[in-house]
Amino acid sequence: AYAKVGHSDPELFDAISYKVTEKLDTFNSQDIATIVWAYTKVGHSSPELFDAISHKTIKKIDTFNAQSLANTVLAYAKAGHYSPKLFDAISYKAMDELDTFTSQEIANTVWAYAKIGHSSPKLFLAISYKAIEKIDTFNSQGIANTVWAYAKKRFTSPELFDAFSQRAMKKLHTFNSQSLANTVWAYAKIGHSSPKLFDAISLKVIQKIDKFNSQGKANIVWAYAKVDHSSP
Repeated sequence: AYAKVGHSDPELFDAISYKVTEKLDTFNSQDIATIVWAYTKVGHSSPELFDAISHKTIKKIDTFNAQSLANTVLAYAKAGHYSPKLFDAISYKAMDELDTFTSQEIANTVWAYAKIGHSSPKLFLAISYKAIEKIDTFNSQGIANTVWAYAKKRFTSPELFDAFSQRAMKKLHTFNSQSLANTVWAYAKIGHSSPKLFDAISLKVIQKIDKFNSQGKANIVWAYAKVDHSSP
């Protein structure tokens, strides 16, 4: 409840952290994912709790479903708490459960791995195929986060970027400034040519120019310069 409304009470979260660590054996996979999400949501650092949950998650990994897997790595990535063994374990489990992942869970998972800097080529390869299968279910944020993750990890997948280019063209009216900037940055970074997408995004950027912060503007001009694409 406190995380849901964005209310942080440091003493309360510290007290809960100690108690949760003592009682971790009684928590199921959904409880574990909810806890780390909550601590990340309110911005409360608890390294000891995250370490303990990492160990427990690895032991209980077979009980985690797609949502719990995605939410857990997302929380660790946003908190900046790196646990290589946890990310390895979740990678293997995620590959087994990919058929049950939604587009949002796919996007959150690859974003988390890229954000934390954990390499998992087999997972990224498997997800590239699954994302193409589910391409029509991706929203603007999912598109931007996924291509950003692949570009960040320098994982080339021409078929995936082609599919996202077509999907992005259909959803451009729903893209916000950050999603627009992240998308063209990703295509430029990975070196994937998509002239029609860049033309369409150029027009959308002009319409939303007042919504971009300095970093967004910098990423936009860098991307267009990188691929040597002139705005129409």
